Amino acid sequence: MNKNITLVPVGIVESELLSWLARRLFEVLAQKVVIAEKLPLPSAGYDRRCQQYQGAALRAMLSKRSIVGAERVVGVIGADCYAPGLNFIFGQARMGGREAIVALPRLHQSFDNQPEDTALFRARLLKEVVHELGHTWGLSHCADPQCVMHFSNTLHDTDVKGVDFCERCQFRLAISKKLAKSDCASRTPQADWAEPTAVVRSPWMNP
Repeated sequence: MNKNITLVPVGIVESELLSWLARRLFEVLAQKVVIAEKLPLPSAGYDRRCQQYQGAALRAMLSKRSIVGAERVVGVIGADCYAPGLNFIFGQARMGGREAIVALPRLHQSFDNQPEDTALFRARLLKEVVHELGHTWGLSHCADPQCVMHFSNTLHDTDVKGVDFCERCQFRLAISKKLAKSDCASRTPQADWAEPTAVVRSPWMNP
């Protein structure tokens, strides 16, 4: 079974940030993390009126790429993203699937015209990536506000929760990974998960 988590920068993403993220993910998940070559932002899935990319289009682009040794593929997106019916998303994953994405712009303090805080931005990024990876491993949202799988309706929720899985999610994760080694690994991926899911897309912003 492949063991790598592969980070794929899409658009403008600093190499130093990717190196930091790879190191921290290894520390948190105890799983090898590699960084793939940068991909350009695709023309497909781009909404010119709201200047955002549809998350599903980016995941579809990643799904078409053959990446040797990749158990999971995380697109680190240097652009704002949305999902149908939502103004924006921090990240998106297919439950039990291989690909996930995390969008960088809204994780910055400067996006809301506040002084930039590099440490806070990086902490948010790490939590969002671990969260989306959790979905790919079959974990749903957790009621524990300290668990990394807790639903982030706002960045405040992300700032409050930790980077680790709670005991209950750790147990479920262990079961999920054990099943993935069996014949159950061939089961069909389930629904998309996107954060946040409580923000309704304004009519004038519809594609």
